Amino acid sequence: MERIQTTSSCTLPENEPQSGRKKAWQNSITSSSLGHGTATVKLGQPHQSEDAPYARSVAHELKRISTRIGSIAESATLKVDGKAKSLQAAGRPVISFAAGEPDFPTPEHIVEAALVAVRDPKNHRYTPAAGLPDLREAIAAKTLRDSGLQISPSQVVVTNGGKQAVYQAFATLLDPGDEVLVPTPYWTTYPESIRLAGGVQVDVFAGSDQNYLVTVEQLEAALTPRTKVLLFVSPSNPTGSVYSPEQTKAIGDWAEEHGLWIISDEIYQNLTYDGVRATSIVEAVPALADRTILVNGVAKTYAMTGWRLGWMVGPQDAMKAAANLQSHLSSNVSNISQRAGIAALNGPQDAAIAMRDAFDRRRQVIVAELNKIPGIVAPTPQGAFYVYPDVTGLLGRTWGGVTPTTSLELADLILDQAEVAVVPGEAFGPSGYLRFSYALGDAALLEGVQRLQRLFA
Repeated sequence: MERIQTTSSCTLPENEPQSGRKKAWQNSITSSSLGHGTATVKLGQPHQSEDAPYARSVAHELKRISTRIGSIAESATLKVDGKAKSLQAAGRPVISFAAGEPDFPTPEHIVEAALVAVRDPKNHRYTPAAGLPDLREAIAAKTLRDSGLQISPSQVVVTNGGKQAVYQAFATLLDPGDEVLVPTPYWTTYPESIRLAGGVQVDVFAGSDQNYLVTVEQLEAALTPRTKVLLFVSPSNPTGSVYSPEQTKAIGDWAEEHGLWIISDEIYQNLTYDGVRATSIVEAVPALADRTILVNGVAKTYAMTGWRLGWMVGPQDAMKAAANLQSHLSSNVSNISQRAGIAALNGPQDAAIAMRDAFDRRRQVIVAELNKIPGIVAPTPQGAFYVYPDVTGLLGRTWGGVTPTTSLELADLILDQAEVAVVPGEAFGPSGYLRFSYALGDAALLEGVQRLQRLFA
């Protein structure tokens, strides 16, 4: 490894005490560096040095916030939901379709497991950064059960929610300039994670006429020599669309043919309807297992968004690298949340099934009611808890004295005039769409849509 040689510039007078000479000598050090070449750094420059004015001017020009971090946009979904909650706190009767968060409490047996865990002193200390062994075993069992992939617990890294898993997956795989094919519309966090990891996002758009599902032909047209990763999300946030087993296999075969890595977000895999099953891409094409990272968590299935418990699963070398990163980034996830996660995955599933049934009921209501509004086309989602209508038929028309030309302007109009919060399509890709989460109470859901029916009558 190359070195940086640093030496002191202090010059001692002839009558300087020996202790002073020793202190000056100790300023001569050699340290390791990841940089190139050898540089001499002078320590102990006096304030009056001729270099000082230059140093001050350079420091003055430095940005307070780095360009990399300063370029990160706030989560659009959390921003809209936060605004809705602020208005509610101020006394306005806002109904929010913004947050992708179940309105149910966490099932009682999971809460009880956490209460037991919090009283156990062994959970008060550091544990392995990659997760508790018992939880990693439970995740391995779930991965086999739901994704058709047999793995070792050592191939699991437990993270602080799914978002950390998403970021670490991209950070583990991408070098600067590597391209990621991103089926669009996409969840608002993916672009920021790709950018932070130094990657380049390449959008592959599928509209409502395709039920928001990209084709192999579209992916092929977007492929370049710099393409390294394909992002695959089924069921989708924000659209609720689910790829069929045949579509999943076709895309997986194509990715395997081109030697691509896959990052597959399976957070909604247990929330599907009408007898549909979300087929994991590694189940459809087992040969992809050595180049696929699966991202998942307990938040959506078990109403545990606040517990911050997710995970990533993948090849041993990739998971070792991700665990190394996490050992510096956050270390272990809260042991209490991990113990609760074990109860969620290994315990009874009755409550999770009941929540899914409630989402299904709400899904049918919101799609039927939205499609009663002229100018809105709402495809029926088969998974997750979102509906993503095409609202281009409402744009360019005047409503309550306002003429919105984008879905961002339309969302503002809806909040101001109907006191209903929705997330505009610009948060997920092109304008012309709105995302509605139907993970809210039945009465609030119906009242919210009826307000829109009155506004756009």
